[in-house]
Amino acid sequence: MLCLALASIVALAAGAAAQTPQPFPRPGDQRPQSPGTAAPTPPPRPAVPQPAGTASQPAEPNETTLGVPLYPGLQFIASYDAGRGQRYYLFGTSSDFAQLVNYYKSVLKQKGELVYEEPPIHMFDVGRFREETMAFPPSVTVKDYTWAGSLGYLNPKRGAEPARFKTIVQIVPSPAAGTGGR
Repeated sequence: MLCLALASIVALAAGAAAQTPQPFPRPGDQRPQSPGTAAPTPPPRPAVPQPAGTASQPAEPNETTLGVPLYPGLQFIASYDAGRGQRYYLFGTSSDFAQLVNYYKSVLKQKGELVYEEPPIHMFDVGRFREETMAFPPSVTVKDYTWAGSLGYLNPKRGAEPARFKTIVQIVPSPAAGTGGR
């Protein structure tokens, strides 16, 4: 009976050892995997959101397609779906915030509105906002990305110049401007 009890204990101990989870492999650990076990596959990575609908629009919008003047030297960064058939367009420049604000005050013949003082954001209305059909008011918004010692808005195009933009301009065209909506 003692032999039977001892054999049961040994069998239980062997079964428990087989079910004991193994620690994660460590760098340099060369232990072979047991037969029949495959290396775990990593879970699928979530898709990175891309700007919507970029294939159906011109690669780089211009003054005609946007319906507003563009500050000389602005570099097109990207456009995004704003909802309700509208898009907004981002441009960057190495020019100072004050230069762009003065330029748009002059060409749009309006003073616009300083929406925030810190960081400075200035907005110019370029069309009438219709809440029932628009997600954003048609506008030109200028933002200073060098405020409080910041190095600027990182250029998303690797190796492109400038590496960082001092100022970003966001344009939401009026739907009547062509690419701005339906």
